[in-house]
Amino acid sequence: MINGKTVGVVIPAYNEAGQIGIVIETMPAFVDRIIIVNDCSTDDTAKVVRAYIDKDTTAGVSILNIFDQEIEKTLYNRADHVLREMALAEADKFLPSEVVNGPSTTDRIVLINQLENGGVGAAIARGYKWAKDHGMDCTAVMAGDGQMDPAELESICLPVIQDGIDYVKGNRLIHRSAWLVIPKTRYFGNSILSILTKVASGYWHVSDTQTGYTAISKSAINAIRLYDIYKSYGMPNDMLVKLNIAFCTLKEVEIKPVYNVGEKSKMKIFKVIPRISWLLFKSFFKRLWIKYLFRDFHPLFLLYNFALLLFIACLPFAYKIIYLSLTKVRPISEATILAFMFLFISSFNAFLFAMWMDIQDNERLYK
Repeated sequence: MINGKTVGVVIPAYNEAGQIGIVIETMPAFVDRIIIVNDCSTDDTAKVVRAYIDKDTTAGVSILNIFDQEIEKTLYNRADHVLREMALAEADKFLPSEVVNGPSTTDRIVLINQLENGGVGAAIARGYKWAKDHGMDCTAVMAGDGQMDPAELESICLPVIQDGIDYVKGNRLIHRSAWLVIPKTRYFGNSILSILTKVASGYWHVSDTQTGYTAISKSAINAIRLYDIYKSYGMPNDMLVKLNIAFCTLKEVEIKPVYNVGEKSKMKIFKVIPRISWLLFKSFFKRLWIKYLFRDFHPLFLLYNFALLLFIACLPFAYKIIYLSLTKVRPISEATILAFMFLFISSFNAFLFAMWMDIQDNERLYK
């Protein structure tokens, strides 16, 4: 615990038999639950973790499943019962899994075996579900390959516990060693995705969006649909969009980039970037419609869509100009050029104004 608040750490693991032991052994003492989600590994990951569970003599603080506690019905808490029923029903929307520990309330290490391989995002979502069902005050995420320094975990969790921040993420790009330590292809890919994520998520000051070293509050973990989290490597980007839609506050903490500690990356950067870019393109419009039309109308919704319509309208004129320039069938008329310039400039200006409004509106969420 930290300041009387329970802390859990979700560790997604896929074929990490050689590294998972390091993560368990170096976990800080204040962590109440180490929630390891074995994503249907084909090696001995589950066997290694079970060995640690068997020999662990640390009696963790007793934590009950919230569904074991009855809520008395009154005239005024129907909404609480509806949310409880939804939380019970959502368990069927996750991939099938089994909690090896069963109903134990004191085991510090919790092992959840996914019965189907779902990807890193699906594994983290399942770990979040366990933390949500057990009312953890702060839930962090660390990789199962030992690539995150456990000494920095407290600085990730403290803003959630002390300052009431909803979501805290590490940032390696602002560390002075980033350019020297991070592989150049990853640095480049991370920078591109960070720019796209700024636009899509609305967190305009965020960077290093691909880091998985994070902590989330109890209120934030209850504010999003965990089963709907993107199941693969775009999970951190998707999380930011979902959190922004839910008006959650965000803080970044400087962390060290850690490489060459025995980890073996399973991410293919040139396959991942196009997929995440398409995810962010769709997520941008999802955020626009849900947050700025249905939940809290804002003029930037009109400006963004107006900019899109004007841009689409200018495309036929652009095509005509290019076609006539290449074929020289006939001269390009002044009317065509003027129409294209008017529509394009108007679209660009509307987009810039919408972006400015977006930045101003989301300033309150970045701490």
